Amino acid sequence: MGELKIKTNVVYEHLLDNQKKILVEQGGTRSGKTYNIILWIIFEYCTNNRNKIITICRKTFPSLRATVMRDFMTILQTHKIYSEKFHNKSNSEYHLFGNLIEFISLDQPQKIRGRKRDLLFINEANELYFEDWQQLIFRTQENIILDFNPSDEYHWIYDKVLPREDCAFFKTTYLDNPFVEDSIIKEIERLRDTDDQYWQVYGLGERAASRSTIFNYTEVNQIPIDATLIAYGMDFGYTNDPTTLVSVYTQGHNLYVKEHLYRTQMTTTDISKFLKEQNLLPNPIYADSAEPRLISELRRMGHNIFGSIKGKDSVNAGIDLLKRYKIHILSSSTNAISEFRNYKWREDKAGMLTNTPEDKHNHIIDPCRYATYSILSRPNFGKYTLH
Repeated sequence: MGELKIKTNVVYEHLLDNQKKILVEQGGTRSGKTYNIILWIIFEYCTNNRNKIITICRKTFPSLRATVMRDFMTILQTHKIYSEKFHNKSNSEYHLFGNLIEFISLDQPQKIRGRKRDLLFINEANELYFEDWQQLIFRTQENIILDFNPSDEYHWIYDKVLPREDCAFFKTTYLDNPFVEDSIIKEIERLRDTDDQYWQVYGLGERAASRSTIFNYTEVNQIPIDATLIAYGMDFGYTNDPTTLVSVYTQGHNLYVKEHLYRTQMTTTDISKFLKEQNLLPNPIYADSAEPRLISELRRMGHNIFGSIKGKDSVNAGIDLLKRYKIHILSSSTNAISEFRNYKWREDKAGMLTNTPEDKHNHIIDPCRYATYSILSRPNFGKYTLH
């Protein structure tokens, strides 16, 4: 393999020189990060090791198959080292030089929580939730590689991974990839004049918020002791949608969100039992006013619950009110973090943003609106004591 000529860029060099357990490659589009990571896995790691288990992972299997798995097989075929007998297509595995390479996705939970591995490569790692990351690293014995486009301004990668002393971080762009065609370079650089947000993220590889993301937020480990509890917010679900409960606090221009409940298949009796177990009977809860029957039943059970105040265009009014504050979410509130990260404005058929949010990722957002709008929109909103 030493005589084999392969075309690589600086990402490959980063991997050759790396001495850390975790290597993170943040890059713009066409920086060659994913392709060079695969080259390194094939021509360095697998060539120089035997009996290793390598896991290549992405959020969904269709995305995995259409990108990193396709690139892997193409490289093997291009360099004439692909063999049908070593390719287990039904299990999405390939045996290379005595090593096992498995391709898994987060929609295969039995594999995520399966056997241990030696090397882990997470492609487009910003698609994963923090709990996904934890499950994967608990079963990884040697090295971990992450790559991603920095489309999220706030993300667990920045807060939980990059500060680690055993992590190496690199940023690359299309300019670091000498094999990008001139026509592609022109299209990328066209973003500079047409869409500054996309240019920052996909051209320069800089950390920035998606143009369609509605909220920015930070994660915190605790709510300040001098923060004021405004109210609790609740949204009802059952089969596919969860029943959720949040508490909302303010401290000046800061707003803090804590997730208490995110669960499907809950009856009214189940909800009442949960609220009593959490000792929430005295506290005001604002719920979806479109469910008056459930609210009435819970009130008869002794809970201080009300239908949320809804005026004209209440969804956007609630969003506008939340955006007046700097939002902080408890790190333990994983579903809340996921929803605030993924709650976006809807695009029309021409790809233009509208003033209407997408009707998804809102099971936590909605009760936050119920609590804040029902109280903070009043001229002299009350303050409640936390019980």
